[in-house]
Amino acid sequence: MRSVVLKEHVQFCFQVLISRLNDTTPPQPTFPNDSYPLFVTWHKKTQNDDLQLRGCIGNFNPMPLQTGLSKYALISALEDPRFPPITLSEIPLLTCAVSLLTDFEKAKDYLDWEVGTHGIWIEFIQTNGKRETATYLPEVMIEQNWTKKQAIRSLLKKGNYTGEITENYCLNSIILTRYQSQKLEEALSITK
Repeated sequence: MRSVVLKEHVQFCFQVLISRLNDTTPPQPTFPNDSYPLFVTWHKKTQNDDLQLRGCIGNFNPMPLQTGLSKYALISALEDPRFPPITLSEIPLLTCAVSLLTDFEKAKDYLDWEVGTHGIWIEFIQTNGKRETATYLPEVMIEQNWTKKQAIRSLLKKGNYTGEITENYCLNSIILTRYQSQKLEEALSITK
C-alpha cells in the first residue's frame, strides 16, 4: 500500500499537542486507520523565518495511524531528549511534519542508497560490543548538503559511536536499510 500523508494528519498532531498542553480531551480522528512506520517532526520558525528543529521521534514498526500520530506527536514535542518540552506559547511559531515510511530494503553496503530518495537506518557495533542503531529521514541529507559518506559519519555520531571511523573496521560493518518517505509539513490551520 502506498502512503499518502494528508493535511488532516498534520492538523491532528497539532490538536493532540494543544489538547495535552491545555489539559483537555484530545480530538477523535476521522481519517483511515491504516498502519505505517511513521515520524512526527516539529520545527520552530526563527526571526529570519528559518526552521529550527524542535523535536523529531518516530517508530519503524507499522502502527495504526490514529494511535501512532497521537503518540508520536506528543513524544516528539514533549520528550525528545535533545530539546526542552514545547510550550503552548510556541504553537503559533511551529510547523509539524508527518512522515509515513515505505519501501524498506536491505542495502548491499553502506553506500547503496541515493541522496534525496532514501532515508537510511544503520545498525552498527559500538566499541563495547553493543549493537546500536540510528536513522536520518530522506530530507536530512538534502537539508545538510551531505554526501553519502558525510551522512554516514554524522549518523554514526548521532548514534553515539565512540570508536574511530575507518573504512575497514567501522564503515564496512554497518548494516544499512534504506527506505522512502511520504511527507507533509505545515503550520497550524486556524478554522472558525
